[in-house]
Amino acid sequence: MIKKIKPTILFKYGGNAMTNEKLKLEILTAITKLKSDGFQIVIVHGGGPFIEKALTKAKIVSEFIDGHRKTTTEALQHIEMALKGQVNGSLVSIINKLGHKAVGLSGKDGRFVTAIKRQYQRQLADKTETIDLGQVGDVLEIDSSLIELLLQHDYIPVITCLAMDKEGNDYNINADMFAGELAGALKVQDYIILTDVDGLFRDKDDPETIISELHLPEIKLLIDQKVIQGGMLPKLESCSKALAKGAQSAQIINGTKPDLIEKLGKDFIIGTTIKL
Repeated sequence: MIKKIKPTILFKYGGNAMTNEKLKLEILTAITKLKSDGFQIVIVHGGGPFIEKALTKAKIVSEFIDGHRKTTTEALQHIEMALKGQVNGSLVSIINKLGHKAVGLSGKDGRFVTAIKRQYQRQLADKTETIDLGQVGDVLEIDSSLIELLLQHDYIPVITCLAMDKEGNDYNINADMFAGELAGALKVQDYIILTDVDGLFRDKDDPETIISELHLPEIKLLIDQKVIQGGMLPKLESCSKALAKGAQSAQIINGTKPDLIEKLGKDFIIGTTIKL
C-alpha cells in the first residue's frame, strides 16, 4: 500500500524565539507533530541574535544603511559560523532527538539556490544613489530538486539563508526573502512565518484590530496607509513572492505560542492569512 503524503508546509523560523531553549523545544515539538500527522515539513531559519553575538565577540561593528546590514567578507565568515555551526546545528539536533530525520543545509549545498549581489538603491532629493552592501545577496534562482528528494525520503530539510552566485561568491540573504522564494519554488500548500506577534494589526497597538485575511492587491494600499511598516514590510513582501511563484497560501502567526502551530492544517482561524 502506498502511503499518502500530505502537502508541504514551509516554516520561516527566527528572531528572539530561537534564544529561549525551552520555547525552541516546544516550537519544534509542535512542528514535528505536523510531520507525524503526515505533512511534509521544510524549515528556513535566520538567526539575528546569534549573528549579533558572533560579530560582537569578533569585535566587528555592524554598519546599517536604511536598516540593511552592510556585510564585509570578514563579517560573513562569522555570520556563516553562527548560522550553520550554531543555529542550524542546534535545530537539527533537537529534531533528531524528537525522533525525526533532519538534514541541515544552506543554499550553497548542491548549489540549489543561486544568489545575486543585492543592488540597493535609495532615493535622494534629486537623484537615485546605489549603495554597496557588501556580501548581501538576493535569490536569483532555485533548483528545488534536492529539497524535493529529501522530502520524498522522509527527511526534514532545515535550511539557513546563505548562497553563492554563479562565480562562487558567498552571500547572506534576508531570511524572509529566502523563505518566500523557496516556498514559491516548492509550490507549498502553506507558507508559515513565525513571528512574535499574533499577526498583522490595523492598529499596531491594538490586538483587537488583527486582519485575519488579506489578498495580495490590498498589500500596497496597507503599505501606503502605514498599516504595514517596519518589520512587517519584509514579511509581507516575502508572502507576496511566495504566492506569486506558486505557494497556495501564506500565513503570519505568533511563533511564541506553540499551541497555534498545532492547529495548522485544521479549520482554525489563526494569525493573518494572505491569499492571491
